[in-house]
Amino acid sequence: MKRLLRIGFDIFITSFTPIITWFFIGVIINKDLTNVFTLTYPMQCLMGIIISIFGVGSNVSSIKDKNENGANNGIFYGTIISIFLFGLIAVNCEYYINFMNMNKDVYLIFCIYSILQILLQTILHLILTKLYYLELNEKANKISFMFNITNFLILISTALITKNQILISIITLSILAIFDIVLFIKNVRKVDFKLNLKNCFKYDSVSCSISIMFFIIYLFGFSNSFSFGEKYINAITFATLITDIQWDISSAIKTVAKIDIVKKKFDYDYHFKNAIKFTSLLIISVILMGVIMYPIYNPNIFIVCIFVLLHIVDFIMTPFKNIKMCYLEIEYSPFKTTINTIIAYIIRIIVSLLVTPFCTILGQICSSTYELIYAKINYSKHKRQPS
Repeated sequence: MKRLLRIGFDIFITSFTPIITWFFIGVIINKDLTNVFTLTYPMQCLMGIIISIFGVGSNVSSIKDKNENGANNGIFYGTIISIFLFGLIAVNCEYYINFMNMNKDVYLIFCIYSILQILLQTILHLILTKLYYLELNEKANKISFMFNITNFLILISTALITKNQILISIITLSILAIFDIVLFIKNVRKVDFKLNLKNCFKYDSVSCSISIMFFIIYLFGFSNSFSFGEKYINAITFATLITDIQWDISSAIKTVAKIDIVKKKFDYDYHFKNAIKFTSLLIISVILMGVIMYPIYNPNIFIVCIFVLLHIVDFIMTPFKNIKMCYLEIEYSPFKTTINTIIAYIIRIIVSLLVTPFCTILGQICSSTYELIYAKINYSKHKRQPS
């Protein structure tokens, strides 16, 4: 439980900072700018893909394949690919905003800022993942806190001095870039360019597949939902704001389980009990955040209640499926587990394309139910008996 809380704290800081940041930007400059959080939400999924392969995958590969510099090589290649992908999207930001059915005149500058900030956050998390696998969690927490508090303080203080969005973005991104460069130099001492990309994907294939599917789901699903108008954009933004932190933090359950599975220290009952406690805290925090933040955003209560209730149902399923999926991915069959995850998310993609503003959350429930059934059946068949 202590490791869950430590890793969860790091994720909390990373997730909470954008939420509170966009809230203050909305107050200081333009209330509509809060919606930049959901506008660029698919970019977080792109970050997840890169971290899965070049962060988690390369670290597992360094242990299982005895690749001494595997983690450093993953950070190097992940950084190069991140710069290319996010840079390309930022350059074509107008087309992206139009595709998402939002107003480019309102969102263009801060949309570009958000995309580039996610780029810098991706590089940060590639390095933090290495520290996790070295069991330097306290150091990782301190670095994450410094990065995110720097981002928040510079962005907000600059916004209080000037309302020039371009100037605000340039100053904040420049300081964060310097932070990343220094961190990279200190933590990536040696790169020999050797990386088994196939194994990097294989060792975290489920998470990588999920991130790919999430990218498709939120790119097309949010575009679909946003086409129903401002009432739904505001309600979706609110529901996302009060659940996104918790969904990000819940990944700590998989991180801790995967580390113990790789190091042959896995105890299902121990991990499951801690996951239940951890998830209960997350659900309570969703309810508290909703009560506190509702008077500020004042979205349509009926629409919000539907979204939040379905999110809570999905949270309840999380401990029952995620730990077992991690085990099956590493100890049973990465290929079969990944295929079934892909099937689950194909179902989610199909549902997310339905012509309804609730398409994304309905798809989420359908895919989780499928994964729950798969994990329960196959874990019972293939778990190793204690010797």
